[in-house]
Amino acid sequence: MAFYSEFLDQLDNQEHRMVLEKVLDWVSETYPQLGGKIAWKQPMFTDHGTFIIGFSVAKNNFAFTPESVTISKFETQIEKTGYTHTTNIVRVPFDAKIDYELIGKMIEFNIEDKKDYSNFFRK
Repeated sequence: MAFYSEFLDQLDNQEHRMVLEKVLDWVSETYPQLGGKIAWKQPMFTDHGTFIIGFSVAKNNFAFTPESVTISKFETQIEKTGYTHTTNIVRVPFDAKIDYELIGKMIEFNIEDKKDYSNFFRK
């Protein structure tokens, strides 16, 4: 049972649940070295105790949070997907094509950039 199963069980909209479950499963399968936990009411993936990426749900989209440094680095690529973003989150409409390559690049950037980092979030 995945660490995020109880989180997904709380989603009323089954179509939305299936979309997010597919994304979370992809992260788990593609990056099996990452740990996982629920914190701040959202599933988060970690590496050696440091935050890599988290996911949350809104009415019409899910969001992922790879930290502002990462969003800034990939801002042009994010905008090319048509996803909206702030300095802290990237919103993906539930009916949008999921850009797994972009999500993967952000995860890999965070893993490499934070390999010697000991705090949970960047300062």
